[in-house]
Amino acid sequence: MSSAARSVVDIARSVLSELDLETVLHRVVDSARELTGARYAALGVLGESRTELSRFITTGIDDITRAQIGALPRGRGVLGELIANPAPLRLKKVGAHPRSYGFPHGHPPMDTFLGVPILVAGRPFGNLYLTEKEGGGEFTDADEQSVLVLAELASLAIDHASRYTGASRRRDELERTVATLDATTQITRAVGAETDLKVVLELIVKRGRALVDARALAIELLQDGELVVAAGAGEMRREILNHRLPLQDTVASAALRTRATQRLDDELNRARYEERGLGMLGLHSKAGLVVPLLFQNHPYGVIVAVDRLHEGPSFSAEDTRLLEAFAASAGIAIATAQSVASEHRRQRLAAAEAERQHWARELHDETLQSLSALRVGLSTAKRSEQPEALDRAVSGAIEHLEDSITNLRALITDLRPASLDELGTGAAVQALCERASGHDMQVDAIIDLAYEDGREPTRHTPELETAIYRIAQEALTNAIKHGNAKRVAVEIKERGGEVRVLVRDDGDGFDPDARTKGFGLLGMRERVQLLDGTLRIDSSRQSGTTISASFPVLRRPLAVSADPQVGQGLGSFRDDGVPPPASIGINPA
Repeated sequence: MSSAARSVVDIARSVLSELDLETVLHRVVDSARELTGARYAALGVLGESRTELSRFITTGIDDITRAQIGALPRGRGVLGELIANPAPLRLKKVGAHPRSYGFPHGHPPMDTFLGVPILVAGRPFGNLYLTEKEGGGEFTDADEQSVLVLAELASLAIDHASRYTGASRRRDELERTVATLDATTQITRAVGAETDLKVVLELIVKRGRALVDARALAIELLQDGELVVAAGAGEMRREILNHRLPLQDTVASAALRTRATQRLDDELNRARYEERGLGMLGLHSKAGLVVPLLFQNHPYGVIVAVDRLHEGPSFSAEDTRLLEAFAASAGIAIATAQSVASEHRRQRLAAAEAERQHWARELHDETLQSLSALRVGLSTAKRSEQPEALDRAVSGAIEHLEDSITNLRALITDLRPASLDELGTGAAVQALCERASGHDMQVDAIIDLAYEDGREPTRHTPELETAIYRIAQEALTNAIKHGNAKRVAVEIKERGGEVRVLVRDDGDGFDPDARTKGFGLLGMRERVQLLDGTLRIDSSRQSGTTISASFPVLRRPLAVSADPQVGQGLGSFRDDGVPPPASIGINPA
């Protein structure tokens, strides 16, 4: 095999082994120059109309010369001859050809010329152009044949690489579409399983950033006519969060007004972003997208994606489409979370007002009416001017005062029993059960807590103690006032890092799903949710009620004395220095 043939084979292997289209095109140009000994080589790629060149890949010309030449050729003159007549063209002096337009200023001199078309799947793809053969001679028949062989190999390699690149691009698009669907699914699940706005926002920014490969992504929410930086992910300072920005004359205001995505590639948008947007807070950008968050055409804010990490910094039209689709689901999630939060606030306010009315009625019906009757009796006795009547009035007043004091103490205990703070959960619940048993109802209580039983040196946190007590209190109150129960069982047990509260009664029962004006069930649910616990209410008409709650154990920190002589052998003492009471098991009926 001759050296020329061996060179063609080596070049063929090199070209055909590539799958990336850009690499193939550049390798074909380099190979043509190597085969023919040309000083300059170029590959012109035809545009969609196939009447002019859309790209011009060169080798042999340095960057300075290329800059001096200016705009790349579009396929006029001799170059256009191969476009009009796709057949090999070999010239001794290119300037002598009838279609020659000459060369632009700064272009290196070129005389000898060889041009060969490249056909892919039988259709013109482009042309190989070679000029200035080394040694000053003309391009030969052998050069032309070698380049023709290279052009045929190139057509196969370009076709193969184009198919692979197209398949790879479609695969990438499919993967991104799947990623969009997955992100949207995650947001949808969050709406159903998570209504905490902060959690929903964190999910949106993390998923959205990964979806479009952004350097940073933030959410700005509308609030009182301003923009609040509510969440962010990626390369951004945490201090930016919760900052307020004016809405007027911002890119976000344009996105919300037009209901359309704004690109930070636009010079005016980028200037506004840097002067009045996140740029003024230090999150600078070279390019980006500002996408409105809408639900039922109501604006909630914007998603701001900054600088694509790969193949960026600009975002493509596909990125824009994906982020817009994602923003549609995100808008629903944010609207739902805000609606739930608003409803919770409304319920809390309504429940708090109902509680105030309840305690006002209690004070009016019990204490104030009793004191009013006391005043009337004393005033009547004073006017009678009879010592016996005054003595009777004073005796009656003392009884009334004792009853009023008892009623006030009961109200205060219901509001916050001193035993809960001073003695702990077990003693407070025990006293609660004893008071409940005085309403013609039998209460069976079993309380087994690790601190009270001496198995742990510290009490539960105040929040956990209060939650346990309030759930037991509310369940007993419902059994007395609404359930007409005759018997109630209360169990509070601590095992394996969990506290379980179980209250069962044999009363009338109720519909747990029915809307009520009271604070009881809502208060239970909120206390359990705040402590990451679980709550279950089983009840139906005439079948009694079972309320079951469980909490992860949370303990107060163990106090350590600064005196090294103090604290030895205190394992059986609690954190306030008082020995824990024994395990409680009562039947106060």
